[in-house]
Amino acid sequence: MGFTEEVGIDLGTANVLIYVDGKGIVLQEPSVVAINKDTKEILSVGSEAKRMIGRTPGNIAAIRPLREGVISDYDITEKMLQYFIKKTCGGNRFFKPRLIVCVPSGVTEVEKRAVKEAALQAGGRAVYLIEEPVAAAIGAGIDITGPEGVMVIDIGGGTTDIAVISLGGIVTSASVKVAGDKFDEAIVKYIRRQYNLFIGDRMAEKLKREIGTAYEGKKSLKALCKGRDLVTGLPKTVEVASEEIMEALEEPLDLICEATHNVLERTPPELAADVGETGIIITGGGAYLRGLDKRIEARTGIKTQIAEDADSCVARGTGESLKYIDTISRNSLNRRETYI
Repeated sequence: MGFTEEVGIDLGTANVLIYVDGKGIVLQEPSVVAINKDTKEILSVGSEAKRMIGRTPGNIAAIRPLREGVISDYDITEKMLQYFIKKTCGGNRFFKPRLIVCVPSGVTEVEKRAVKEAALQAGGRAVYLIEEPVAAAIGAGIDITGPEGVMVIDIGGGTTDIAVISLGGIVTSASVKVAGDKFDEAIVKYIRRQYNLFIGDRMAEKLKREIGTAYEGKKSLKALCKGRDLVTGLPKTVEVASEEIMEALEEPLDLICEATHNVLERTPPELAADVGETGIIITGGGAYLRGLDKRIEARTGIKTQIAEDADSCVARGTGESLKYIDTISRNSLNRRETYI
């Protein structure tokens, strides 16, 4: 792959997406790194490392270096970024691209600094930060530069970012540490409580994708759930219905709906009226949970829709914002939450 000047990175808790100027999204891989615990050597990164989760021998650990939208293991994050940047931009050590990286709207100054430093050490010539809801809105095809208020809910792996955007900047926002990972945890707890069955995160994610639902539908879906019986210690399989997964997800879904309600309550009346007319857009991998749009619509009374290619909106928006990279450092996108 040839060299490029500008690279957009959606550094997510669950997945890393990389957008290269002129080429679009060129990489989408899980944010997982497998290391040898004895030698600290990195064995694999991305999809190959994810396949090792829950299946590794004692001396190998499959690590997710980002938790709840922020860096939990700086060194591993830096090495993971190095690997992905080299994979997409080539290995010329004299060439360093400009990077623009997404961060959740609620991150602290320390967390922003950690992201910036990791990206610089990984090979960036200059690093720009952009808030996820702003990138998600751009990626969803929304004109964020106008005076009309638009509302975006970005549900990723570690955080849900909710924001009302006007004139290119965030007016009101909330970032809650409830998203795809918490959905999986809730399913694990429910299956354990209901069936005395211990399942791993991968099985929980499989149930969420296949039969997960946020709103009561007409058709009940069923799936087989495999795990270890907590009484006998032996493998066991049970059949689980979509209504049960909805019950399991009740608490995290309520937290997202409550946060959405709170953001609307804090929104200036003129912009709130705009949102009432234009509706709410949901982006991120969590947007694909069946009936989520209907649930938020029922709670807020506002028309809600899922963005096209919702899971790649943030990366796409990051990449499209690259054309305004010199402006971003000066305008309202940068004054509140985003720093260079």
